[in-house]
Amino acid sequence: MSQIFKTRFAGSEISIKTHYIAGQADGAVLVTYGETVVLVTIVSARTQREGLDFLPLTVDYQEMTFAAGKIPGGFFKREGRPNEREILICRIIDRSIRPLFPKGYNYETQLIATVLSVDGQHDSDVAALLGASAALQISNIPFNGPIAGVRIGCIDGKLVANPRRWRAANSICSSWGAR
Repeated sequence: MSQIFKTRFAGSEISIKTHYIAGQADGAVLVTYGETVVLVTIVSARTQREGLDFLPLTVDYQEMTFAAGKIPGGFFKREGRPNEREILICRIIDRSIRPLFPKGYNYETQLIATVLSVDGQHDSDVAALLGASAALQISNIPFNGPIAGVRIGCIDGKLVANPRRWRAANSICSSWGAR
């Protein structure tokens, strides 16, 4: 049965919808942040491969071009390899969740965050990180979480949590450093 959890943070609504889509995954959530929507799924193998002494964790973050209303044209009709931003977001999610798996948990695990819609103001990486934590929490995969992330911006000399893109792009911060 589907459940929706909502809250307001930094002037925008964030909602997590569970048990709505991707029913065969161990954990799947649909995170909506403003009008930005990210689907996060996690799956883990049922049996452990022989000889593994590490956690084979794969994290994949995909920004589909249709999410921003762009359809690739010309020679390249499909999505290409991940761009630099997507690779960095994969690493942020991986580095955040990897230490929270118990020692000895060496089952092959895959987390995929797919951006379904982008509103141009709310960052999808914050939603993907929150979704990764929520998907792990509702799954049967052992995880010592939860986690959360926030983007910090400087607007008119003040630090702001999760600034909207249009505001952050048009402001200058002159007060950096310790106080």
